[in-house]
Parts: sequence; structure tokens; C-alpha cells
Amino acid sequence: MTSVDSPEVGSLLRSWRERRRLSQLQLSSLTGISARHLSFVETGKSAPSRDMINRLAANLELPLRERNQLLHAGGFAPRHPQRSLAAPELLAVSAAFQQILDAHVPHPALLVDRWWDIVDRNTATDLLLHGCADHLLEPPVNAIRLSLHPEGLAPRIRNLGQWRSHLLGQLGNRAERTGDRRLRDLLEEAESYPGELAGRPLPTDVVVPLEVDIDGRTLRMFSISSAVESALDVTIDELRLEAFYPMDALTSDVLRGAVQE
Repeated sequence: MTSVDSPEVGSLLRSWRERRRLSQLQLSSLTGISARHLSFVETGKSAPSRDMINRLAANLELPLRERNQLLHAGGFAPRHPQRSLAAPELLAVSAAFQQILDAHVPHPALLVDRWWDIVDRNTATDLLLHGCADHLLEPPVNAIRLSLHPEGLAPRIRNLGQWRSHLLGQLGNRAERTGDRRLRDLLEEAESYPGELAGRPLPTDVVVPLEVDIDGRTLRMFSISSAVESALDVTIDELRLEAFYPMDALTSDVLRGAVQE
């Protein structure tokens, strides 16, 4: 998948610099590359070296997928491999993710990729998925779609406006930072679902809660997102683990009881 429209390295670099809202002078200061040389590269008058592309990509804070695309546009081989999560080289990391998912029971946790497709989840998420339409549970299951679709969790989310604003904000920020067309399409789809935005938080709220009705009881949870910050593989770089935690005793008791049944 291509994140930006032009295949030429100079145009790509200019597009990323403008996306990051940096002037040529500002990027020059960050990278130690002269503004004149940078201008020549962006206009195609000068071809950047592999080292220069890597340095620019790092200072532009590009994800590994986009760094590979930039290298390819410059005529170089990708630097970062993209392996299957089942590949031998990734077994230690995938086993760690599995360990975290299992250890988080009785609280829900899921592993999602760059596009919020669910890669894996623990058994505690079954409670949340109960009642969602079958077509939303067919692989690949998308966490954004599952949460906000009117046949998904949305009718049971008490603070839908607040939760919807939270998810759309995250999705919009990632789409903007990556330029990923698939993310933009997902954002457009999610924005088309019925439901208001915002919603007033309680005076006691310190995080955006997920308030969902389960069997006549309202569970209140918050999530912590974690990633492998030292990733050198595209697959690992794009994975996020979303772990949910109870915000009150009722939620904790219900989650614990659901797993024991």
C-alpha cells in the first residue's frame, strides 16, 4: 500500500515535510543537511543517498512502512523487513504478546494492527462481543467498525458520543500522520455511522471511559495502549496492545464472574 501519491523520492520528501509542518530550514536544522541541498533533493535536481534518506525519515518520524517506501522511491532496497507474526524471527515477540493477553484475563485485551484490525484477543473480550452482528465478527474483525457500527457495540455504549469522539480522534490523527489511504477510508466510513460527537465527562473522570451495558449492568473501563518501541520489523512496529481495566468494583466483579462461568 502506498501512503502518498507521488512515487518520486523528492516529491515524497516534500510531502512528508509539509505533512509534519516543517519548513526546509527547520528540517535542515534537525538533520544537519543544508537547506540548499534539501531543496535540490525535493525538486529532483539532486539524488539523495541511502544514508540521507534514512536520516530524513528518522527526523520526520516516519513509521517503518513509510521509511521503506521512501527508500524504494530513492532506488534502494527496503531497510525494514515485514514478516508474518508466525515467522521464527518474531516468535519471541509474538509469545510475549500472547503472554500479556492471557495474563490480563479476566479483563479484556486485544492486539490490533495499524488499521485497527484485531490480530488476537483474550477470552475476556467475548463478553463485549456478545450481541454484535455476525458480519462484523467475520475476519478481519476491525475494532473501530465493531465499536461504532450500529449493529456492533454502539447501541450498548452509554457514552457513545464521548467514546466515538475519542476513537475518531485517534483514527484521524493516525491517518494524518501516515497519509494512509486505507485509514482515511476507514475514518470516512466510521464518521458516516449514526451518533453524536463529544459528550460531557463526569467531574471525577480522569480518562475517557468506555461505558457499556452488559446484561442490564453498566461496565466502566479505560484502556492502556502499548507498543514495541524498539521495533525494526514493519509488522511489529504496527501492532498495538489495547488492555482494558475496570474503573469500579461492579465492573471488576462482573468481568471476574464472566470468566469463571
